[in-house]
Amino acid sequence: MLLPDTTDVLVVGAGPTGLTLALALTARGIPCTVVDALAEGANTSRAAVVHARTLEVLAPLGAAEPLVALGRQATRFTIRDRDRILMSIDFAGLPTPYPYTLMVSQATTEAVLLRRLNDLGVPVHRPVRLTRLDRGGAEVTAVFDDGREVNAHWVVGADGMHSVVREQAGIPFTGAAYAESFVLADVKVTSDTPDDEVILYFSPAGMLVLAPLPDAVHRVVATVDSAPEHPTAADVQALLDARGPHRRRAVVEDVVWGSRFRVHHRIADRYRDGHVVVAGDAAHVHSPAGGQGMNTGIQDAVALADALGEALGSPDGGGALDHYQELRQPVAHDVIRTADLLTRLATVPAWRRPLRNLALSVAGALPPVPHRIARRLSGVAYRQ
Repeated sequence: MLLPDTTDVLVVGAGPTGLTLALALTARGIPCTVVDALAEGANTSRAAVVHARTLEVLAPLGAAEPLVALGRQATRFTIRDRDRILMSIDFAGLPTPYPYTLMVSQATTEAVLLRRLNDLGVPVHRPVRLTRLDRGGAEVTAVFDDGREVNAHWVVGADGMHSVVREQAGIPFTGAAYAESFVLADVKVTSDTPDDEVILYFSPAGMLVLAPLPDAVHRVVATVDSAPEHPTAADVQALLDARGPHRRRAVVEDVVWGSRFRVHHRIADRYRDGHVVVAGDAAHVHSPAGGQGMNTGIQDAVALADALGEALGSPDGGGALDHYQELRQPVAHDVIRTADLLTRLATVPAWRRPLRNLALSVAGALPPVPHRIARRLSGVAYRQ
């Protein structure tokens, strides 16, 4: 499929953020071109949480209901120390049409978004690898590894943590990596843990998340000093035995998919440089605690589509894009702080564990506290 010579908006990256942006731009009648370096989309789970606010912004784009039909609804998020519930966070009372966390693999989320985009007649050009941005005046020329070029009024980097767009724009990505690595696995497990609940286990050995997915699969995420590249059933079982339920052991039957990864907490110093903009993981990355990464990126995309629509219709387009940064960068800072706090609470030294548990139990008994946390995790608190 031929790339156009010119486009209003060039979207680099066809993950959830890029696909949502293209959908939102198309819904506003704004021509866009989507390119991605991968030959095909994600075929593994990776992110597995879609929060209420994300479903709210996807609903007008025709993508929320297909996702809901394919996912598993979790109405509660609990923080536990083995069998003891330290805090219970209920989503059922939230003021939203989606009073739950939707558990669904990122592969499914991307497939739904891509199908909807294709239905609207917008293709994704693959594999197309960006190598250079030539900038000057009111246009940017994107140069690809095969020599092709596209001229665009605006270029958006939705191309992940190692964003070529961000690097070409010279935007610093401030932060650092966590010392620990993470195990991520989708497993078949026999357990009496609730099937409508996401559980964050705190342990002296590190945190562990156990969450239900469709098709009787559970997602396990855990901090590990040195994670195996391909975690086995025995690896995941050892993590559950050391950190998960104690009275009635969760038994791993099979590993459907597993990997390891390292987590950074970083944020772009600015979201715009001239006619180049960043969103999603190209703008911010953080711990998976709370499941905020993909959700924040999708919400970035919808806000950015509004800003680009205003910019393309205005002689001073930069003002609208500066407003996008003013709206979304504080949200990213807040998400990073929350995720970092959860990660650090999970790994406090053993001698501080009783005090931490007491503080969380007391706070959890005060209704405004879990309600406020539910609003933040769900994204409802970040409505504009």
